[in-house]
Amino acid sequence: MDRKERTEQKMQQLFHSHAAGDEGSDGGFMQILQGYIFGDVCYTGSLDNRMRELVTITALTTLSTLPQLRAHLQAGLNAGCTPVEIREAIYQCAPFIGFPKTLNAIAVMNEVFSENGISLPLPDQKTLSSDEERYRRGLEIQAPVYGDEIKERYSWLPGDFAEAVPRFLTELGFGDFCTRTGLDGKTRELLTVVLLAALGGADMQVRSHIEGALRVGNTAEEIVCALVHAGGYIGIPRMFNALNAGREPLTKN
Repeated sequence: MDRKERTEQKMQQLFHSHAAGDEGSDGGFMQILQGYIFGDVCYTGSLDNRMRELVTITALTTLSTLPQLRAHLQAGLNAGCTPVEIREAIYQCAPFIGFPKTLNAIAVMNEVFSENGISLPLPDQKTLSSDEERYRRGLEIQAPVYGDEIKERYSWLPGDFAEAVPRFLTELGFGDFCTRTGLDGKTRELLTVVLLAALGGADMQVRSHIEGALRVGNTAEEIVCALVHAGGYIGIPRMFNALNAGREPLTKN
């Protein structure tokens, strides 16, 4: 297939629509966009349509670009993502991008689900039985991958904060979200790398989570593929920043 044929094929698979032509006020721009993302990038690397759409949904949630998120929520369903997988991908953005942006994405998600006849609420994926479990269960996930790095790094904080800040990270980021079912740990870490890249200015965290993603079973090729795929949505500079931040751990594997 040539580039035009690849673009048409991918547009049909994901959106059940034809690739852009010369119609409309910005047909030329849409041809550039679709040719790059759907004709080139989507055919480079090992990730399948389902995983690519989870990557895209994560990036668009992080950027809070809601019209495009709406389109890719539908594309995710068309590509075989389950509603639970999509919901968990969006939920787990909250500790990184904040609750308001995540709530906006959830609202759009639920609209798309309702339009597709998906019954809400979806089955609960919570596994914690009490608040007291949040720290213990979170630490069980965090420690083997990241150790005590955060606790040691912020021991200089004044008063209660030296203990509270690392604990909040463990309880919220790992306890509240990573203990949920619906996405496996390998996928969660890969999507976390993508959302940190999309944030920009988080190079230290990008490197740390690339190392974590490798430890839980992602390959260097899968991580690079996810970041390059995200590049069309987050911009080339942020893609390169993330690749540069992860160069050392990625080239060791």
